[in-house]
Amino acid sequence: MGFGRGGFGGGNDMPKPVKVGDELDVTIEAVAAKGDGIAKKEGFVIFVPGVAVGENCKIRITAVKASSAVAEKVV
Repeated sequence: MGFGRGGFGGGNDMPKPVKVGDELDVTIEAVAAKGDGIAKKEGFVIFVPGVAVGENCKIRITAVKASSAVAEKVV
């Protein structure tokens, strides 16, 4: 009752620290298995293609999912 498939609310009910269109200054912390850079905001994972580990860059959020977001580097 009320727990969804994830066992703990499914993650969809939690407020997310980013929304589509947000621009953030981030540092890329790691690279994911598919090659996208990983940044975080308040522990929330943001995937950024075309960046390198340690890079400081400005990004724009393009999609927000249940447990992560996707962004593009702002040039």
